Amino acid sequence: QVQLVESGGGLVQPGGSLRLSCAASGNIFIINTMGWYRQAPGKERELVATITRGGSTNYADSVKGRFTISRDNIKNTVALQMNSLKPEDTAVYYCNARVLNSDFRNLEIWGQGTLATVSS
Repeated sequence: QVQLVESGGGLVQPGGSLRLSCAASGNIFIINTMGWYRQAPGKERELVATITRGGSTNYADSVKGRFTISRDNIKNTVALQMNSLKPEDTAVYYCNARVLNSDFRNLEIWGQGTLATVSS
């Protein structure tokens, strides 16, 4: 079993910052791409940012210049630093990881989600 556990959501005013963290644990051989997705009320889940094991990043246009994704390959963690937050960033944020487990099976794992609310 592989699990992702997120933390760091909460309520923040427009223009503020939040940092989301996600830790992977379990039957892991190697973690390839990790990422963050979000789902706002009444909308479909969308990509926010991804990062490869080598550190290459990809961002949604809506968050470029405001959000930064990073990871620690030793600790099997990924973080999302969110600055200059806007009300439209309000969503449940989900951590995602593509994992090769110790049985050499490729798995796509999702966290349980953490709510970030941007409101005055």
